[in-house]
Amino acid sequence: MYSALFPWAVGLNVGSLSQAIEMAKAGGFGGVEFNPDEAANLIDQHGLQHVKQMFAEANIRPAAFGLPTDWRTSEANWQAGLEALPRQAKAAADLGCLRTMTWVLPGDNERSLEDNRRFHIERFTPIARILAEHNIRLGLEFIGPKTLRNTFKHPFLYTMEQMLELGGEIGPNVGLLLDCWHLYTSGGRVDQVKSLWEEQVVYVHVNDAPANLEVDAQQDDIRCLPGETGVIDIVGFLQALLSIGYKGPVTPEPFKKELNDLPSDLDRVQTAGKAMQTIFQRAGLASMYK
Repeated sequence: MYSALFPWAVGLNVGSLSQAIEMAKAGGFGGVEFNPDEAANLIDQHGLQHVKQMFAEANIRPAAFGLPTDWRTSEANWQAGLEALPRQAKAAADLGCLRTMTWVLPGDNERSLEDNRRFHIERFTPIARILAEHNIRLGLEFIGPKTLRNTFKHPFLYTMEQMLELGGEIGPNVGLLLDCWHLYTSGGRVDQVKSLWEEQVVYVHVNDAPANLEVDAQQDDIRCLPGETGVIDIVGFLQALLSIGYKGPVTPEPFKKELNDLPSDLDRVQTAGKAMQTIFQRAGLASMYK
């Protein structure tokens, strides 16, 4: 288990892989998310060893990549994404990165629950097969807040168990993007994490929730830095991941306005990095931070 940076999630204005790596290093992180299309282009232009060296020189790992395939919109966009995915997946795998992820909304205004389930299985199954050819696992994120669920006409999956069941229907390399915020807001418990297998957890997000709000009143886009309020049991969450042998990235996703209001990217990434170091220390995992 180690810390990783998703630059956008902490408000960074990062436009290239080199900048993302630089910011991860400046914040004291151990890894960074990256764009697989950019990585593939860099490999074509400069060679695989050059791109590997970019990470190695900064002592930063290629932690994961957001699923680049547009599976949500038109069939034409999805098919185009499927055609591009093998090249992107190969670039990531060649760099040693075998994790990708995306989120699944907890409802829809057009598709019924069963129609939506079929839609997701149909869209994700060929994606998972392509990823499996490169030994890459796909993490699906369930979205918990009731305030968001209530905005849809037709409900969909929003708990850990439901998303695991869907993943099982898609392919053996499909598991969870497990976010402690969504576990909390979906009514889940930290001890449920202990029932998982390590292979079922592809990627992890951490954050905290504003105090003095009931769980069902929490807003998805208003969160706190991990460990900031103590509403979410972050120590128990990390220790539960440790107990199942999770060895992958742990990434902050605070969506915190005050973080975005800081004067510079360096201020933002260092603030997020300090919060991450603190929760790793509290959980007795300081030696694993990087």
